[in-house]
Amino acid sequence: MSSQSASERYSTPSIAMHWAMVLVFVAVYALINVAEGFEKGSAGRQMARDWHFTFGLLIFALVWVRIVLRLLGTRPPIRPESSALMAKLAKAGHLALYGLMVVLPVVGWLVLSARGKPIPFFGLDLPALIAPDKALGRQLKEIHELGGNVGYFLIGGHAVAALFHHHVLKDNTLRRMGFVR
Repeated sequence: MSSQSASERYSTPSIAMHWAMVLVFVAVYALINVAEGFEKGSAGRQMARDWHFTFGLLIFALVWVRIVLRLLGTRPPIRPESSALMAKLAKAGHLALYGLMVVLPVVGWLVLSARGKPIPFFGLDLPALIAPDKALGRQLKEIHELGGNVGYFLIGGHAVAALFHHHVLKDNTLRRMGFVR
């Protein structure tokens, strides 16, 4: 691979982290929807919820690696260059996605803490962040669910924007984060 083509793409670790997090997001959203298909109090519902919590916290852990990769890595240019408005929208969208990846798992952790429930993470029980408070737990759950619903739009918007850049604008936005050269 030439140095020019390498500078046209994000680093392999950044690309791998991006797509790994896509898979974890799919798991998080799928698991909470699967949990709803089980009867309340059932083992299947609890298992799906536990894995939802675990993968949500995995997003929280991985986002910090992602942020470091973003800060240390280079940002390949979009060719042809986007308008100033598109650049601002992209920046706002990315900031919102990073906010989602940081805030939503913490709110989920707070929900479990307030409900006095264990906080599962790959076989470990993480410590509660706050003392049990059922009323606060209900409020936090509403905030978490709202954030999750906003996440559908942010993630969907991100995917639509990438496809729009690729198929309509015909720039290199999507190819910069792809595995195919």
